[in-house]
Amino acid sequence: MSTLAHTMMTAARSADSGLTGPGELDRYPYAEAPGADRVSASVWDSTDPELGRVGRRTAGNRGRGLHGQLVQQLGQMIVSGDLGADRPLVPEEIGQRFEVSRTVVRESLRVLEAKGLVSARPNVGTRVRPVSDWNLLDPDIIEWRAFGPQRDDQRRELSELRWTIEPLAARLAAGHGREEVQQRLADMVEIMSHAMAQGDALTFSRADAEFHSLLIQVSGNRMLEHLSGIVSAALQVSGGPIAGCDRPNEASLSHHARIVDALATGDGSGAEAAMRQLLTVHPEVERVVPAPREH
Repeated sequence: MSTLAHTMMTAARSADSGLTGPGELDRYPYAEAPGADRVSASVWDSTDPELGRVGRRTAGNRGRGLHGQLVQQLGQMIVSGDLGADRPLVPEEIGQRFEVSRTVVRESLRVLEAKGLVSARPNVGTRVRPVSDWNLLDPDIIEWRAFGPQRDDQRRELSELRWTIEPLAARLAAGHGREEVQQRLADMVEIMSHAMAQGDALTFSRADAEFHSLLIQVSGNRMLEHLSGIVSAALQVSGGPIAGCDRPNEASLSHHARIVDALATGDGSGAEAAMRQLLTVHPEVERVVPAPREH
């Protein structure tokens, strides 16, 4: 195994990285909404009891800090519909409910505003925005939708989006072949092979995510490059046999290797075909190609 492959397998077992920091949205203070519009106690009380104190929910938020954990919880509540559109969010009430400081609440609301989930206006306060305003390509929102009431729609939409993006990226990448990139892609396949032999699904999935992200980044199309994070999020939340790379198996490994071979020879059509097979062929899937939505 190459040095990079060995390093990657070791690093793959480390803890997840934290949430990105707040945006540049401290434009005005968050005014309190009129008392009649405030979030009722029943709304907060109806949520998961484990949400009562931010510090209790640490398993899924390692390295995020209090404001990152509060972003996670408020984001999940908004995306799930527990906090509906135009719902006022009063910092004092949030702070009391989750037992965090006003500063933590303000930082969390800024992050949610950057994601399009809430808006803050002078003399009006902070309110939940409708779904049409959300940044649906934000990796956190993808995750929250994928594990909430909209999970089926989110996973189908991600599958359709990947079917559109990745075969094209594979074709384009064949025209931008660089030896070091091809070696790194080959290393990812090697890592997946060793991980599968050892039954290490975590390392396999992380090498898989690196493979797909790198492939998009070397496509030579900067707009596609910006979508690499979406593909990574899709791989993390796929949650079922939608594509051939959703779980370790010989067919998945073979298709990844075919893509690398096609890139090495500059065979764009071959790389595209191999990617389509990877994304659609799975023994448990009857509908191997994402079907168009019915209108």
